[in-house]
Amino acid sequence: MAVPEYTIADFIYRESWWKNRVLNIYLILPLLSSVLNGLDQSILNGLQILPGWQEYFHNPQGKTLGLINSAQGIGALSGIPFSPYVSDLLGRRATMFIGATIVLAGVLTQALCTTVKVFIGARVLIGLGIAFSINAAPLLISELSYPTHRGKLTSLYNSMWYFGSIISAWICLVAYDRAGASQWSWRVPVFIQASVPILQMMLIWFIPESPRFLAAKGLESQAARILAQYHAKGTIKCDHLVAFEMAQIRHALNTERDISSSPSYLKFFATPGNRRRMFIIISIAISSQWSGNGLVSFYINIVLDGIGITTTRTKAVINGGLQVFNLASALLGTMLVDKLGRRKLFLTSNIGMLIVFSMWTVTTALFRETGSPVAVKATVPLIFLFYFFYDFAYTSMLVSYTLEILPYNIRAKGLAIMNFSAYLSNTFNSFVNPWALDAIGWKYYLVYCGWLVLELVFVMVFIIETRGRTLEETAALFDGVKPPQNPTGRTRRDSMAFARISQFSRPSRLEDNPDNYFELHESSSVRSSVIGLPSHIELQEPSRVQSSIFGSPSDLKG
Repeated sequence: MAVPEYTIADFIYRESWWKNRVLNIYLILPLLSSVLNGLDQSILNGLQILPGWQEYFHNPQGKTLGLINSAQGIGALSGIPFSPYVSDLLGRRATMFIGATIVLAGVLTQALCTTVKVFIGARVLIGLGIAFSINAAPLLISELSYPTHRGKLTSLYNSMWYFGSIISAWICLVAYDRAGASQWSWRVPVFIQASVPILQMMLIWFIPESPRFLAAKGLESQAARILAQYHAKGTIKCDHLVAFEMAQIRHALNTERDISSSPSYLKFFATPGNRRRMFIIISIAISSQWSGNGLVSFYINIVLDGIGITTTRTKAVINGGLQVFNLASALLGTMLVDKLGRRKLFLTSNIGMLIVFSMWTVTTALFRETGSPVAVKATVPLIFLFYFFYDFAYTSMLVSYTLEILPYNIRAKGLAIMNFSAYLSNTFNSFVNPWALDAIGWKYYLVYCGWLVLELVFVMVFIIETRGRTLEETAALFDGVKPPQNPTGRTRRDSMAFARISQFSRPSRLEDNPDNYFELHESSSVRSSVIGLPSHIELQEPSRVQSSIFGSPSDLKG
């Protein structure tokens, strides 16, 4: 009789991702870190449109305006290199709490400031806090979410940036309508920004910690209980999925420890796989800021002036409408990330951006050279269309793709490298864009056209498909494990992991086992402490896990 084979797909519940209510409600809290980041980065766009802010700070221009816009990035760059050490040492929740505390201090300072220097200092402090928050939050989401929901939820994380951006844009519009040129037209939106870190500080200890972090600290029993509670519908009667996930986590951790024990960033140079990972995550981080989106993200006031739109309310309405459109576009990409796959989304995004930005460059040039009103009417829709293609991939997948290709031991540091690269690129944009626009006008757009061509070539050559794989399985693709020939077309039995499960007796329940539910065996396999049973999960080869206690097919379905 042939030995039956199963994969992780045989153990998961086939429900829609939004139906895992308890866990996904908990994950709203780390999603708020992206909302906070979007709210903070976008609020300056809204404030620059307000006459009250311009008058209070004496109409900052040139280098002063560039420093104001880049101050948050400077703070983030100061904190990002240290954030993964805190995440790996104290845990994802504690790091989020630290970040929220620092952000709250910066927001209150910004709201109460009286000079440009204090305003800039507050922006630096906010950036420092956000550096810790945006490192820990996506890690917690990717490591805690249900296996089949991970792609959508991690994609949703970066998409929620625009939710914060929407709040910022429309709060500034309402404040302008109510307070006019008063200083409260800009102070009130900043005070509202404090609500997000306050919520995170109050509620963070009520959500579970990352099982992968707990396992890395030797707390396998706690990790198993969390997986049982939130991946097995709150019951510990059916723990096959839990045992499988714990086996993959344990095996991945052991393998990573064998490869490298160094806790530093030098790990990224240790193997060809890690060097390839670093090249990809740095490249997509830079592309996320240098695709032309930085022109509107921070300098929409200058861009709209450049095409003849000068009234405050019209600018505010366009800015608010653009943020709503951006969120809808990013959510569309999030919903399609598992249906179309990562590579197709990146290709669609880059091809679309190149075509639309080229048209945008032409219409801007026509207006500046001829003053054509038709060019103005065409440019605004092109800005929206450009952002549709940008959000389709670079908003929804920037964080999620980075996390998917990184193994646990360098995941926090890899995310920090991605964030550092993005902020460094963004800071460069903040200084260079206003100066370049003043110096050469629409011709500066041609630089971005050339860069978009390079981005498209990069995506075609280096972006690989990761759809339908676990975190551990995807990471293995870079370390010499040959992927299946058709990863996007795999069946239910082989879509989620390179795993085999053989027919033996059924495992006992988690509640029957003491704290040493999972013990490390000398051979780096994971053994059960259940009385008298054979090896709980044996490693047959680097990418495969075989269990000896899962039972027959009828047992699994029962």
